[in-house]
Amino acid sequence: MIKNALGGFKQFILRGNVVDLAVGIMIGAAFNTVVSSLVKDILTPFIAAIAGRHQFTSFSFTINGAQFLYGDFLNNLISFLITAIAIYFFVVLPLNKLNEKMAPKGPPAEATTTQCPECLSNIPIGATRCAYCTALLKDAPATQ
Repeated sequence: MIKNALGGFKQFILRGNVVDLAVGIMIGAAFNTVVSSLVKDILTPFIAAIAGRHQFTSFSFTINGAQFLYGDFLNNLISFLITAIAIYFFVVLPLNKLNEKMAPKGPPAEATTTQCPECLSNIPIGATRCAYCTALLKDAPATQ
């Protein structure tokens, strides 16, 4: 019983899509770390230097004694935007262009079914009666 369960688990874990997903998650996490470091260590200190502050994360305001540290939030927001832009331009856009190239070209295939005016079921174009409600179709010859 345990041997069968482990064999099933091994078969599941070694499927191509599970391994691809794991690799994608690891690469995404590594990429996110690099982008976060870029923002935290290079971009936001540059913004802080322009604003005349020592650290970007020290940007804050106070209302009724409560201090709101918005600098760290801005760090995370900038990281998110850079990550989203990179994913769009380096993953989504190329895949969309590839899908357009791979899509079949030419005229669309002719319809093989039509809709019954009575029950709205899909029926073959050449049918004279609806198979579902037996309604006589308009173009069909009248038979008794």
